[in-house]
Amino acid sequence: MKRNTLTFWVILIYLWVMLILLGSIVLETFMIYPNIFADPPASFAVALQFMAVRTPSDFFPPLGFASWVTGVASVILGWRVKSARWWILGSLLMIVGQGLASMALFWPRNTIMFIEGPAVHSAEFLRQTATEFQNLHWLRIGFNAIGSVLIFTGFLKFYRHTIVAEQAITVEHDA
Repeated sequence: MKRNTLTFWVILIYLWVMLILLGSIVLETFMIYPNIFADPPASFAVALQFMAVRTPSDFFPPLGFASWVTGVASVILGWRVKSARWWILGSLLMIVGQGLASMALFWPRNTIMFIEGPAVHSAEFLRQTATEFQNLHWLRIGFNAIGSVLIFTGFLKFYRHTIVAEQAITVEHDA
């Protein structure tokens, strides 16, 4: 039973991390991005002043890494539960895909918009980069949403398996 308890908590923590990640990316999408991308490149300067102390790059990479670590642990510990296995693995693949997409598609655009900025690029190029960033951002939301639904389902499947197994032990013990 100890392994089931450990697995339960690891999968629950992974679910919690995924839901925080999803909530934060939705918040960023509908509250922060409208301000950042209101009038590029002028709005970039305002955004940089606002984010002088902490930026999304301080928050998302560590949280993304936590999702990968807890996801891998969830897959390893939950693998023996066939009804949950593919849901958990699918969630991990979604969040790894989201992370790789961020590194390949978004980090270079962040550098263009916020590090190099108007000192290196024309206003038109910065506007184009901002549009690409916003359009591609829906890919990240999709990865996060699907990954969150998959781990939620995987957690429920694992939990149901655990309850059924405990009931079987209780019935066997009572007989």
